[in-house]
Amino acid sequence: MIVRPPQHWLFMVFTWRGSVLSSILPRLGLNLAFALLVVALHGWFEGFGLHLSIGPFSLMGIALAIFLGFRNNTSYDRFWEARKLCGGVMVHTRSLLRQAIAMTGRAPDDVRIVHFAALLQAFAFALKHQLRQTDPAADLARLLPAPVAARLMTAQFVPAMLLRELGLWLAEERAAGRLSEILWQSLDANLDRLSDILGSCERIASTPLPYAYSVLLHRTIYLYCSLLPLGLVDSIGLLTPLISVFVAYTFMALESIAGELETPFGTEPNDLALDAICRTVERTLLEMTDAPQLPPPLQPDAQYILT
Repeated sequence: MIVRPPQHWLFMVFTWRGSVLSSILPRLGLNLAFALLVVALHGWFEGFGLHLSIGPFSLMGIALAIFLGFRNNTSYDRFWEARKLCGGVMVHTRSLLRQAIAMTGRAPDDVRIVHFAALLQAFAFALKHQLRQTDPAADLARLLPAPVAARLMTAQFVPAMLLRELGLWLAEERAAGRLSEILWQSLDANLDRLSDILGSCERIASTPLPYAYSVLLHRTIYLYCSLLPLGLVDSIGLLTPLISVFVAYTFMALESIAGELETPFGTEPNDLALDAICRTVERTLLEMTDAPQLPPPLQPDAQYILT
């Protein structure tokens, strides 16, 4: 995720990092080359009586803008829902640990509470690794006792197995008489909310926008941007390459941004900062258990990217 202080409007015009310009620059170059070719051959086309009015391109551009708006709204909805789900992990892990400390009567630094907090931290990190399809072994080994970590490393759905471990912890406290039926149900309800978050994140990660719709929009954008110089050259002449590239940049950049936001759990500059979110969960849960030292919060790198 790009995290940078507010910029002057002039600097914003020339911002490169996070603007998706680097990914579409070759395509803009092709559009510019074709527009220059159209301008150079304009007189030759006129000899054949070939003329294209800007009218059809105006109508098509309005329709294309509407379709792109729908695509961007849909992608941003996925991004924002994913962000709220990640925030829910933070909220419900804090609530679970607070309830575990208050309702069992154990001290915050009690070994059982520390283990419960470690399971909650491991859940956040395991969820991140599952969504990004990376190996959670290092974080599991760092956060959990060796036997528990070794058992979980063989699982296919590690976050779900951690929810089971958390449920067993609550069952043990209930069997020991530290949790009444009502209190146990209250804590189990927060576990259910974590399970809902897990399922919702899996839904977003495994269900992209319909491929046929993406292909249709992609083809229409590139066909429109390729033919646009032919419609502009009669009316604006030498300015055709400039206007054509500007319009192509707008449409191509919007499509590229929508593509990044559609998969919010990745590692691209505009994706969610899952590493930083997990570190925040770890820090806040450690503080609640009176840990003597907290890991430092993650900061954006030199390119203002927070992973």
